Amino acid sequence: MRRILITMATALAVVATAAAALADTSWPQPGRTIKIIVPWPAGAANDALGRLIAQRLQERYGASAVVENRTGGAGLIGTTAVIRADPDGYTLLASAFNTAVMPMVVKGATFDPEADLEMIGRTAIAPLVLVMSNTRPPKTLPELITAAKADPRAYLFAISSLGSAGHLTTIAFARRTGIPFEMVPYRGTSPALTDVMGGSVQMLIDPTFALLPAANQGTHLRAIAIAAKQRSPLAPDLPTMAEGGLPGFEFNSWYGIWAPKGTPREIQEKLNALIQETMRNPEIVAKLNATMLEPVAESIEESRKFVASEIVRARELLQSIGFKPE
Repeated sequence: MRRILITMATALAVVATAAAALADTSWPQPGRTIKIIVPWPAGAANDALGRLIAQRLQERYGASAVVENRTGGAGLIGTTAVIRADPDGYTLLASAFNTAVMPMVVKGATFDPEADLEMIGRTAIAPLVLVMSNTRPPKTLPELITAAKADPRAYLFAISSLGSAGHLTTIAFARRTGIPFEMVPYRGTSPALTDVMGGSVQMLIDPTFALLPAANQGTHLRAIAIAAKQRSPLAPDLPTMAEGGLPGFEFNSWYGIWAPKGTPREIQEKLNALIQETMRNPEIVAKLNATMLEPVAESIEESRKFVASEIVRARELLQSIGFKPE
């Protein structure tokens, strides 16, 4: 009996030790900090969304979560830091559309976004809008297309950043309309928008939050159409590209959370559930809509399927103009 009791005690000790080990590896562990790297400056949309997820990690799990803005290399420095991090759920990437297309756009970006990162889930989208200078007469998309076909040189397209969602949408717009638009690249939306408002270039496609406030003032700029499946609640009076004669013309800038390749699936699922819960919260939806962002709540598989399709489309569009990484 004594020997049996000793054996049982030993077995129970082993079970307890194993249970403790499992508890120690649960995520997130008390005392460990989750670092969310944003490869862009503070204040941008990806930064705001990264900080929102950090806040929700603290609220939901009592975790210590911080955002680190690691900028440089057109997003490459921060992205590379996440790729090289331990796949343990304590280093995440909060970035945007740029991450998916970076190897096609940035010289030196040799990673594969699908093979070297785990897409956890998209967080939000920013529909893209076409605006034009009030120095030109067209007020609708059909009027613009007719006028630009008659005199393409009078309608220059500003590009806020090469390889951006706006750039790809402009390429697609030129192809769909058959108009040989000249595209003028800038280093950022602000200088591009300034020149459109001044009339030295005539058109620009970029996210709603970057362009609609200026267009809504109605002085130097007008919004022509939105590249969305349906009219956006952020601008209900703005027609879609489809309504203007380009059916199926849908583009937006989007944001999401990634983890290093090999991050345990259980952690990925927890993160995705947190993102979906967050982006369905009515209060958060209202706050994001106020900044002209539309929340996204979808599964890991849905996000990955979407990103894969974006990569294919971006590659085809960039190859169509012979674009080379810079």
